[in-house]
Parts: sequence; C-alpha cells; structure tokens
Amino acid sequence: MAKKTKEARQQVILECTEQKASGVPGMSRYITTKNRKNTTERLELKKYNPYLKRVTVHKEVK
Repeated sequence: MAKKTKEARQQVILECTEQKASGVPGMSRYITTKNRKNTTERLELKKYNPYLKRVTVHKEVK
C-alpha cells in the first residue's frame, strides 16, 4: 500500500495592496496555488485590478 504524503501545493488568496490604501470601494482578489516546500515566504505577484483598471501588486493574505 502506498504511503499518504502531505500535500505540497496549497491554495492562497492574493489581495491588491494599492486599492486598500486608495479607499476605492470593492476588493480585487485572486485565488492561486503555491508549492509550500519551494516557496516558504508570501507570494507577491502583479495582477490586473478591474476596479482601478490597471496592473497592481497583489500580496498573499493569511
């Protein structure tokens, strides 16, 4: 019988940092996965924000 192993990939939520500071209503969030063994720190990606209509930095929330 095969051993059960811990799941290496986990689901994370990315939230826009610029929109929080600007006070624009709504919240831009994306769901993605990351490999927790290779990437131990929080993710920071550039994604499109439909409320601000431009590409902004999105950081992982816990």
